[in-house]
Amino acid sequence: MAQTRMYTLAPALTEPRGHALHLRPWDAGSEEDAQTWLRGHLDPEFQRWNTPMRLWTDLGGAREALRARARDAAEGTSVSFRVTDAQSGTTLGHIGVGEINRPLKLARVGYWVLPEARGQGVATRALLLASRWAFAELGLHRLELGHAVGHDASCRTAERCGYACEGTLRGAMFEAGRQDAFRDVHLHARLATDEEPTGPGGGR
Repeated sequence: MAQTRMYTLAPALTEPRGHALHLRPWDAGSEEDAQTWLRGHLDPEFQRWNTPMRLWTDLGGAREALRARARDAAEGTSVSFRVTDAQSGTTLGHIGVGEINRPLKLARVGYWVLPEARGQGVATRALLLASRWAFAELGLHRLELGHAVGHDASCRTAERCGYACEGTLRGAMFEAGRQDAFRDVHLHARLATDEEPTGPGGGR
C-alpha cells in the first residue's frame, strides 16, 4: 500500500509571532485551510495584480497547491505562512518567503490579504514579522519584493517595511489574467544590514 508523505516546517524553523499576528504553516490536510487558500486566489483584487502560472479553481486544486507548498518548505526552497490574528486565530491572509537561494543568501517575499481583513495594516505587520524571521532564522542577507506597476498599496507596504524601491523591471510580470502579455514591475529590496523599521504603535 502506498504511503502518503506528510510535509511540515522543519523542526528548526519557528512560527513567527509579533505585531498582534501569528504566522503559521498552511495545513494541506485541513479543509478550512484549503477553502481559505482557494478564496484568496479567486478574489478579484488578487487576480487583478497576480497571474499565477496555474490558477486553481476548486478545492482539489487548492489542496494540491498547499501540498506543493509544504514540499517546498521541507526541501528548504520556500516557506509559506498563514497570517492569523494572534488572539482569535482567525486567518487574515498569506505571506511567503520563496525562491530561497542559500549560497547567495537571497529570497523573494510575497503576500495577500483576505478582503475582510484589508485596511487593518495586516500586510505591513506580516511583512515586518516575516522579514525579521527570514533574516534571523534563515540567515538571509537580501529580501526582494516585486509588484506590478500601479499597485500603489503594495508599494506603500514595501516602503513602510524598509524595502527601498530599486527601479523598474520591464515586462517582468504577466498582465492580469493573461500569459501572453507582460507588464512592468517595481523592484523593492531590504538588506539584513538595513535598520529595522518601527512597526505599528512604535514596536519592533
